[in-house]
Amino acid sequence: MRLHEYQSKEIFTTYDIPIPRGKLASTPEEAKLIAEELNCAVVLKAQVLVGGRGKAGGIRLVRTPYDAEEEASKILGGRIKDLPVRRLLVEEAVNFNQEIYLGMTVERKSGQTLLIASAAGGVDIEEVARSTPEKISRIRVNPLLGLRDFQARNLASEIEISRELWRSFIILTQNLYRAYTDLDATLAEINPLVVTTEQRFIALDGKMILDDNALFRHPEFVDKRDISAEQPEELEARKFGLSYIKLEGNIGCLVNGAGLAMATMDIIQHKGGNPANFLDIGGGASAEKVAAALRIILADKNVRTVLINIFGGITRCDEVAKGIQQALQEIATDIPFVIRLVGTNEVEGRAILASANLDTAETLQEAAEKAVAMSKESLP
Repeated sequence: MRLHEYQSKEIFTTYDIPIPRGKLASTPEEAKLIAEELNCAVVLKAQVLVGGRGKAGGIRLVRTPYDAEEEASKILGGRIKDLPVRRLLVEEAVNFNQEIYLGMTVERKSGQTLLIASAAGGVDIEEVARSTPEKISRIRVNPLLGLRDFQARNLASEIEISRELWRSFIILTQNLYRAYTDLDATLAEINPLVVTTEQRFIALDGKMILDDNALFRHPEFVDKRDISAEQPEELEARKFGLSYIKLEGNIGCLVNGAGLAMATMDIIQHKGGNPANFLDIGGGASAEKVAAALRIILADKNVRTVLINIFGGITRCDEVAKGIQQALQEIATDIPFVIRLVGTNEVEGRAILASANLDTAETLQEAAEKAVAMSKESLP
């Protein structure tokens, strides 16, 4: 779950991370009133879940409340990278001497938190990593030990923060790490973290992504999700407890188990095809859940064939077959299917599929080969 900048900064405030004074505006009139209240030059920042807002005209510096109202009217109601702008964060403009990047995320290879910092803040950190990797410092944090003061101190030294600011940097970094761990985040980022002319740290921008799998521990965030930036298919999948990610290919995939789903996508590509999605129906899926998954797959206009790969352990193959039948009764489609059922009640499941004249396969390799061939045959 991605949070807006203003939501991330609300969290920062809770964890004593300094942010500029500011408020959220939904209309040009509100932007003007906030600018009057702040009584200084302000920055208008479009609240959309996408990068590159500044280049797209979604961040503007204005000097007066009247300018704030006029510029807000140009941003609100518009679109940035096809996402609607419904809210603006109106913040005081800050004078600063230095911009720093500070972030932390999960490094899956080591199973640790990767703490990243760079003196080249305020720009695209991915581009910095590509063009000048020496400007990025990294420290791995053992989750059993947590972030130690000496690690943050070493980071401050590496990115050449003034020694008199080390203590403040350590405290701020520790606070960000606490927010990251307390909220089960997969990303916590400040870019830029600036050093003001008064030698204070302020988080000018903030970004946090929370782990969807841990939201049951944080019910206060469930209703704060902005669905405007999400694919309709992914929203529909969430209603049925399905793990779905839309891709660019033309072979729809319905699989039970994340590992098996990844293996299925791999073998499709190995055989020369392109998967249209990742879809894991999970263990013990009912016929209703399978039918919902197929409706989502078939709603994708790029799909030319569907590969269903089920290993029946907890999931019963006959239940999957009934779900396929149910979906095809509800949705008229001429898209070909290739189905591999192995495991619990596979004989019964294959009998149901045979009665519906659906193509089956004994092995995953055979299923992938058939699906790739069908996808190419059905291309215009």
